[in-house]
Parts: sequence; C-alpha cells; structure tokens
Amino acid sequence: MRDIPQPLSNIKSPFLTEVTTFIRTRGLAYSTEKAYIGWIKRFILFSQYRHRSQINAKDIRPFLEHLVTVKNVAPNTQKTALNALVFLCREMLNQDTNSLNFKRSKRSTKLPEVFSHEEAMEVISLLQYPYRLVAQLMYGSGLRVNEALRLRVNDINLESVSVTIRNGKGNKDRKTLLSQHIITDLQQQIDSVAILHQLDIKNGFGEVYMPYALQLKYPNHAKSLGWQYLFPAKNISKDPRSSRMMRHHLTDRSVQLQIAIAVKEAKILKKANCHTFRHSFATRLLEAGTDLRNIQELLGHADIKTTQIYTHVVGTHFSGVKSPLSKI
Repeated sequence: MRDIPQPLSNIKSPFLTEVTTFIRTRGLAYSTEKAYIGWIKRFILFSQYRHRSQINAKDIRPFLEHLVTVKNVAPNTQKTALNALVFLCREMLNQDTNSLNFKRSKRSTKLPEVFSHEEAMEVISLLQYPYRLVAQLMYGSGLRVNEALRLRVNDINLESVSVTIRNGKGNKDRKTLLSQHIITDLQQQIDSVAILHQLDIKNGFGEVYMPYALQLKYPNHAKSLGWQYLFPAKNISKDPRSSRMMRHHLTDRSVQLQIAIAVKEAKILKKANCHTFRHSFATRLLEAGTDLRNIQELLGHADIKTTQIYTHVVGTHFSGVKSPLSKI
C-alpha cells in the first residue's frame, strides 16, 4: 500500500510532521508529498540546519547549484527540487523567493523510448492474466501504470467506451478512450471482481480504501462493488491508516517485473518499461494525425510542451520528408 498516505504519528520529526500536515491541507497528491518531503530532507541536511528558524530561502540557490555541479542531475530533477523548496519557504514559511538566481541544469533531455506496434503487441501477448489487461490499458488508453492499477469498477464505462482516471498526476481527473478490442476482457474482469467481492463480504471483509473525505461523506460506499479496485490484490492486508483489513490493488512492482520479463522474452533490445506503453500510445495517435491538443487532454499533460516531445519521437519522415539517398 505504498500509494496510501502514512499516519502522521509514524513521522518522527516534529518539523516534518508539520510540513506533511501543511502539504495535506493543500490537497497535493501523495506522490507529490513524498517527493517534496524527500527534497526538503536533503535541503535540511545540506544546509546543516538544526532548527526551523534557521531555514532561509537564500540557501536554495547553493543547494540547487550543488545538484547540478556535483550530482549532475537532469533538468526535471532540479525543477522538482526547486518546486519543493519554494513550496516550503514561500508557501509555508512566508519567505520571499522571487529573487532566486541559480545555475540551471543543462543536461540534454532524452527522447522517450517507444515500441513499434508489433513490439507492443508481442510484449502484451507474452503477459498472463491480469497483467495483460493492465498493459492493454497502458497502450490502448495511455495510462500510467499506477493510474491503471488504481482504477475502480465505476471508472470503466463500457457504454461510452471510456475510462475515467481519478486523482491522476497533478491531482486531476480526466477521461480517455478505451479500445473496443478489450471490452469483453474488461467485462470479464469486472465479473471476476464481483465474485471475489462477494466472497470477501461472506468472510467478513469487502471494504476497500477510500480517500478520507469520501469515506466520511459516503461511509457505505467502501463495501460497494463500484468502488472495488479493477485489479484487486491476491490477499487481504491491513490498511496502515485505519488498521482495518482490506483488499488493495496489485502493486506496480509486480506489473513492472512481469513486463520486464516479457520484454526480455520478446528479445526487444530497447530500454523499455511500463511507461513505454504510454509513450507508444501518444506516438501512434500522432502518427495517425491526431491533434496535439487532443493528445495532451488524453494524456493529462498540464503543459503542451510536454506533449510536443512526441513530435520529435515521430520524426520528420512521417510528414513526407525523404532522405536524399532515396533519389539515387
């Protein structure tokens, strides 16, 4: 249950408890919380602070430059660190961060690795249930691995052939398309979840994790079929927040392992992983002439610049440009 916020009582540092509480009152995603806390810890150690009164926004610059000159981090890594420390100093401690001026990372950004359609289908064919369906959602709908694993039964709409992603990256909801190719498999998966859920109810369980606000607003929904995970874990486990026994979803590590094995069996030499399916989804749409804005919406990118990288992946040969050697 690595994607469920841990109880504040588990945090040993009073200051980090305060920071974590502040982050949660702002409604940031748990993945953002973990990233921010990690960078704040590193900043405190680097600056050798002994008390919160010593924290100074002016110390952000030497820390960020250390990341570039010593750690040689990528631009996005430095940007995440900057966001975390600006959040700490400006939002929580009310310090001025407008005058920050630092050496930015200039490491080249690598183009994402992409499967050909044949490669993607080969990897998918080598996966067993339920990992095959997870991969089909990543490739056919552009989902991140954890977005697929966190899907609830209610998020699948077979009539409109669409899927709703709740609290995706940036803590935003979005809708994306489903492939007609997997509608039957999805219905069978929902049916199997219903059977397992009835068995859990019979055994005195059947409750699933719900975000705190929804748990209070809809206390009975935690045992409803619609809120059950589409890809439930094999075993019941203890919820770290409530200590109640619940059935969570499959872990991302288990999916990553199965896909790594399938990529190896397919003899694909690319540095491919779960996210390669999402990159391949975007690339196929762009090759088919889909508008970049539509792809941005389906992927849930906040900035169109993030989506534009796929134009470099596709390359100019799809626009009709030919090599001079072709004229020989």
